[in-house]
Amino acid sequence: MKAKLICYTPEPERTVAMAARLCYSPIGAEQLAEKMTEQQIAKLVEKIVEMGHFSTLEHVSFTFAIEGVSRVLTHQLVRHRIASYSQQSQRYVKEHEFEYILPPSIAASPEAKAKFEELMKTIQQSYDELLQLGVHQEDARYVLANATETKIVVTMNARTLLHFFELRCCTRAQWEIRRLANLMLAEVYQVAPLLFKKAGPTCVTQGICNEGELTCGRLAAMK
Repeated sequence: MKAKLICYTPEPERTVAMAARLCYSPIGAEQLAEKMTEQQIAKLVEKIVEMGHFSTLEHVSFTFAIEGVSRVLTHQLVRHRIASYSQQSQRYVKEHEFEYILPPSIAASPEAKAKFEELMKTIQQSYDELLQLGVHQEDARYVLANATETKIVVTMNARTLLHFFELRCCTRAQWEIRRLANLMLAEVYQVAPLLFKKAGPTCVTQGICNEGELTCGRLAAMK
């Protein structure tokens, strides 16, 4: 799995601080951005995040190139609606010798792994045979597994990312998208550490757990 931050709003924390200060300033945004010191930016961003004034975080966005993930993962990912997605098309890209994602629980069992890999070979053979029979790949793809590897470009603003991390960094999240969320968090933290200083599951960000009896116990251990 790869999740590379390929572009983002320049000086994201300065932009967020400027947007917040503008609401209470008689001068324009450009002047504010030039005059604010790094210390002022840090103090204001910290305050914004602590108080939950997240509308100003919507002014900065981050774009990721994601590879080595399954269609299972992207079906979950695109449910985060305040985002933009461009995914590799199975309609136009032929899946000759398609790659697939092997879940750790299956990989851990030799018998399960053998059954899984044999099924992937059968699927590949059926897909190729359909193409040979003149079936277009947009219909041949119907036989492909959810495990099929895919690539996707994702853009989210900082507010959406914080919400995404709350849900998907949780240990109760499905293993593959949780792994992706942690990779994405590591990427954005490098360029905007103040914005994402406390990013993560709600037990970290809010001191609460919404999982009820299904809780992993992390919150209790933190107290």
